[in-house]
Amino acid sequence: MPLSTDIERHDAELATSSPSTTNGHPDAITDKYASDSASLEPQHDDPISRMSFPHECLFIATLCCAQLMTQAALAQAITPLHIIGNTFNTSNPGELSWFAASYSLTVGTFILIAGRLGDMYGHKLVFVCGFAWFGLWSLIAGLSGYSRSQVFFDICRALQGMGPAFVLPNALAIFGRLYALRPRRKEMVFALFGATAPTGFVVGSIFSALPAVEGGEMGWAWTYYASAIFCVLLAVGSVWIIPHVPNDTDTTETFDYAGAVTGVVGLVLVNFAWNQGPVVGWDVPYTYILLIVGILFLCVFVWVEKRAKHPLVPFNALTSEVGYVLACMWAGWSSFGIWVFYLWQFLQIERGVTPILATAMFVPVVISGLCAALVCGWLLSRIRTSILMTISMVAFTVGNIMVAVAPVHQTYWALTFVAICIMPWGMDMSFPAATISLSNFMPRQHQGIAASLVNTVVNYSISIGLGVAGTVESRVNREGTNGLKGYRSAWYTAIGFAGVGVAVSLLFVVRTWRRWEKPE
Repeated sequence: MPLSTDIERHDAELATSSPSTTNGHPDAITDKYASDSASLEPQHDDPISRMSFPHECLFIATLCCAQLMTQAALAQAITPLHIIGNTFNTSNPGELSWFAASYSLTVGTFILIAGRLGDMYGHKLVFVCGFAWFGLWSLIAGLSGYSRSQVFFDICRALQGMGPAFVLPNALAIFGRLYALRPRRKEMVFALFGATAPTGFVVGSIFSALPAVEGGEMGWAWTYYASAIFCVLLAVGSVWIIPHVPNDTDTTETFDYAGAVTGVVGLVLVNFAWNQGPVVGWDVPYTYILLIVGILFLCVFVWVEKRAKHPLVPFNALTSEVGYVLACMWAGWSSFGIWVFYLWQFLQIERGVTPILATAMFVPVVISGLCAALVCGWLLSRIRTSILMTISMVAFTVGNIMVAVAPVHQTYWALTFVAICIMPWGMDMSFPAATISLSNFMPRQHQGIAASLVNTVVNYSISIGLGVAGTVESRVNREGTNGLKGYRSAWYTAIGFAGVGVAVSLLFVVRTWRRWEKPE
């Protein structure tokens, strides 16, 4: 496909200004579709050029709130975990883990279809509706405490998770479409989006800890009410703040219903089985039966997608580089979910720290995460994606090792503080790198699918990781007789996941290095 002269000259300037730019690396997923689309896009149809600087900042902040609120809602259950457990009269580790896992289950599952719906019906529309849904079920989740039913609360959390599932990929898709003509600014915007993840978790922890500790038995519910109000404000404000996003998707394309049903059912069953196993035991027949049925559904999903005309996941078009990136993300973010969940339990149960003080201990992730995201945004066009992935996987591994060996009575400023500072470098280097890679790989009209792939892997792996770690922890910590040993066993599981990520990233480096050195 021929490129315009301006775009050719722009690409040539980028190539000569930095000898190791993204397009120059064999492991980076070339922005071939973005370049083609940019050359065909009329300059007057560029909403970013018509924005004032304050409007653009507000626009970026609004879309970044998708990531911020997603992680804040995760913290809503982890920070006051045992206080919420007291409301529902449960202290079983497996049942408590469902407070976070049920939310991550639907976030990771329904993202699979949300990006595609945005491609078809408009990313702005799905984004606004997603925040409205998010706000509704945040309110109901807060009210569910009066029912005294833990199962009802888990269901509300799962339905709450469908909101960010529709918001996240469409926010990234809007960025991908509107910044297609500005590759350097696009990299920094995606990096900022990733930086809001640790910030969101800390903000959610602050607004969860204060009312939970000071507000009595149902004080924790107020963080859900506040979340509901903020989500509704974002939904209403987005109507005016987000400009019209041109929808250039082929109107003849149809939704892949067969893929949606088989994919969602398979992901839900596998996830439910892994997280229910620690609660009732794997010797209960329905747990492993559901796991087997879920795996069968996922096999059918892959078969359907390879034959679908407009698939949710274009397996036939994905390269090996995409496979390496997604495998690293799966391993690293699985370890992160385990790390953060059990670190909170360790601080509050073993060290006797209050939720408010534990939140204060996590504040350094905001600064560290911002630094990691900015560094990643600067490095994206200068070094190979495989090297960025290796750095992030090492950060995940080191962060888990430090908390796994930290003595109970050791000062916070030793291993725990260092681990909290290191872990964001895993999160905020891997997410922007993976998102940019897949955004550049997919054509402009399928930016929703690209965003869905990354976010599905991130959020689904968190939930599955908690299920696997919960199984290990329940076997070691039988009937709650040895909590510390159970926590450490969960972190050893996380180290295993992160170690797999390091191994995959090193294979990625070796493979791309050979391609780089191979003569033409």
